[in-house]
Parts: sequence; C-alpha cells; structure tokens
Amino acid sequence: MHVRLYTDGGARGNPGPSGAGFVIYALNDQDQEAEKIFADGKYLGDATNNIAEYEAVILGLTKALELNASSVDLVMDSELIVKQLNGEYKVKNEGLAQKYLQVHNLLYRFERVTFRHVRREFNKEADAQVNKALDKALGVV
Repeated sequence: MHVRLYTDGGARGNPGPSGAGFVIYALNDQDQEAEKIFADGKYLGDATNNIAEYEAVILGLTKALELNASSVDLVMDSELIVKQLNGEYKVKNEGLAQKYLQVHNLLYRFERVTFRHVRREFNKEADAQVNKALDKALGVV
C-alpha cells in the first residue's frame, strides 16, 4: 500500500509544551489521495519545535508500518527537517541527531520513502492534530 503522510510538530514557546500530529491517506494508482485512513496527535511535554517535528515523523512512520504501508510520500512544513532527511543539511544538534537516527532506522522497513516540503497552509490537518493534543493536555477548551 502506498500512503501520503502529513506530519507537523509544534511548541508553545520554544522550548515549551509541545505536540506532534500526523494524518495518513491511502493513495490510488494515480498517487491521488483516495481516503483518510488515520489521524492522531500526541502531547510530548516540554520540547523544542524541531524535536516535535521529528517526533511527528517518527509517530507517523511507525503508524504507517502498522498499517502495512510499503511506500510513503511524507509531506511536512518544516523545511529544515525535510532538508536534513533528504541529506541536504547536516544534523548538528545532538537532540535532533538522535531523532534523525530514529527516523532512518524506520526508513529501512519501507520500499520507498520520499520527503517533501509544503507551505503551512497545505498542512492544516496535521497542524490541527498538534493543536488538539496540546489543547487537551493543557486543559484549553
């Protein structure tokens, strides 16, 4: 199964209370989104925005494996993380390097994974999962 995975991470304050969110769509034979098959968010506690972005990728890829996805088109609005995962930027921060390694350990379990950057307005569903998790954890109504 081929899926499109939208991920997002965010922190209220940087660092501060953070969350990760993701949405997974099954793709048809023309690589168009056929149906939403899973969406979730998780409160992470205090972390930086970039740590939350990586955690969203890890959570999303892990769920894609559980759903038996063989290939993933990963879409996110963090240009830094996309460039790091595509090998265009080095990962210099130790905390990010640990998350980067976690992602790469997951990649070997798929036939193919691509990483693509989009502007924030094209990643609203994953962003909504982040805010839902944060609001719930922080008691915001």
